[in-house]
This record gives sequence, C-alpha cells and structure tokens, in this order.
Amino acid sequence: MAKLFFSYSHADEALRNRLETHLTMLKRQGLIEPWHDRRITAGNEFDASISKHLEAANVILLLVSSDFLASEYCYSKEMMRALERHEADEARVIPVILRSCDWHSSPFGKLLAAPRDGKPVTMWPNEDEALTDVAVKVREAVKELGTLQDSSAIHPSQSAQRGTSAVAIGAALTASERLRSSNLRVKREFSELDHDQFVHDAFEYMARFFEGSLEELQKRNADIRTRYQRIDARQFAASVYRNGEKLAECAISLSNFGRREGIAFSYGTSMAGNGINEMLNVEHDSQSLYLKPLGMQSFGQQLDEKLSHQGAAEHLWTLLMERLQR
Repeated sequence: MAKLFFSYSHADEALRNRLETHLTMLKRQGLIEPWHDRRITAGNEFDASISKHLEAANVILLLVSSDFLASEYCYSKEMMRALERHEADEARVIPVILRSCDWHSSPFGKLLAAPRDGKPVTMWPNEDEALTDVAVKVREAVKELGTLQDSSAIHPSQSAQRGTSAVAIGAALTASERLRSSNLRVKREFSELDHDQFVHDAFEYMARFFEGSLEELQKRNADIRTRYQRIDARQFAASVYRNGEKLAECAISLSNFGRREGIAFSYGTSMAGNGINEMLNVEHDSQSLYLKPLGMQSFGQQLDEKLSHQGAAEHLWTLLMERLQR
C-alpha cells in the first residue's frame, strides 16, 4: 500500500476534499493510504507530524494554486523536501494544478502535472472530469512504483507475527498513529449569501470570458468583426459580424428565477422582447456549488452536468458559436 501525502494550502481545502473523494476507489482497493495535516490530533506537534508523514510518503501530491506558491510553509518546507525525495527516487511527486497560477517556472515545473496538459481543475467545464483524470494519474503512478506488490510480500521473520491480535497491535500504536477512517468529511451547508456570491462571480467570469473570446475570434478571422457591450452591472451583449453583416448575437444577464438568482441567455442583444433561450441555476451537492443548465437549446444533453464557471461560460459560448458554424 502506497502512503500518499497531500501538500496544499488551506485556501484549497474544499478542492482537496473533493480530490480525496475521487481517490476513494484506490483506498478501497488497498492501493493508497492518504494523509494530510487535518489528521493531526490535538496535543501532537504540528511540524513533527507533517515531517514524519512527508518522509514516509511514497506519493506526494502538490496541490498547486497561487495560495500554495505564496505559502512559505508549503513552498519552502513541504515542496522543496518533496522534490529532494523525488530526485533521490525515494518518492513520486505529482503536481496537481488546482487553479491558474505561474507554476511553470517553479522548481517542479519540469514535472508532468495533472490533470491532463496541466490544465487547472477549476478551468475544466466539468471539475469532476478533471479530478477523475487526477485519480487515474495517481493510480498509474502507484502501479508503476509497485508499492502494492512490495507491501504484500511478507518477510520470513514477519510470518510468526501473523497471529498477533489486533488488540495488541492497537495498544502498541501511539496516539498520533491510531488507525482511523479517512472518511471524515461532513456535508457542507451553503447559505443564500453563498449562492448569491457564486452566481455573481460566475456572471463576472462570463463577462470577461466573452470579451476575451470575441477579441480572439476577430484576430483569427480577417472577415469577422465582433462587438462586446457591457449594458449594466447585470447584463452584457455580444455580436458577431461577417463583412459587415450580423451573423449572431446574444445577451446574458443575472435574472431572478423564483427565490434565487440565476443566469439567463437570449439570442438578441437585449432580454426585452427576445425571451430566454437558456437558463443556468445554482445548485449544490454535499461539498460544492455548481451551475446546472436547463438544456433548453441542447434537448436535455446537459441536464446532468455540474458546471464550473468555466464550464458554464463555454456552454453559453457554444450556443453563440453554433449560429456561425451552421
């Protein structure tokens, strides 16, 4: 069984929890034994506990974000020691890029990062897909290390110990080494403020996303001209022209659907008189908030998607681009 160590900033704890959930099958199959600093029990020395588990780890996940790079402890203590052990072939270090940051120039920039192509988890349309990719990469690393086979091999001198009772073993463990479940996550509660902040952040992300995408679309196509218009704090519009003739346009706005706000999409540069062609509502599972499309323009194909800000922006951009790609 491979000992797996999480090196992360507490600002990314929610993403670490979700990643650990995606690693559940590896734990069930006896491939990994994960550890992070939330396992330290009261009364134990913080630095000593972290150092002990970092030194014992076979696989070390660096959960990379701007907060991780800014943390003196994560960067100078955990990351540097992890790379020393990696260079000595004592452990495998896997950078997991959680959020966009300038990580390529870091000491671990030469390592192959996860998810695929080093694309940050939060930039994937579906974050679960990104975390699944990370889990697959961890599985591959563990199998390559061969730690499962090594742990299953029993030295002759150990065979006589097979009859040792579980009670005796448990009594011999120190308080910091007590066996316990890794399933310690509890259901998170999300307030109306959390929902409102999430949808407003999503809307602002979409505004920047559409503005940048329109600029790039115009740069790449000589006969295309685009127009981005921020109408007010709650609405923006996008238009695309070819040789001066309008090909496609849309408006995106914050709208009230029942008790809570959502995001509305309409073909046309104003919601007034054009109706709504797609809606995104804020929902949540036990660990995180996400955007869910009604699928009004995709015949239900997106109904089961849990979209991040990036995923929701891509979804609405695709609706606009379909008018140009017919």
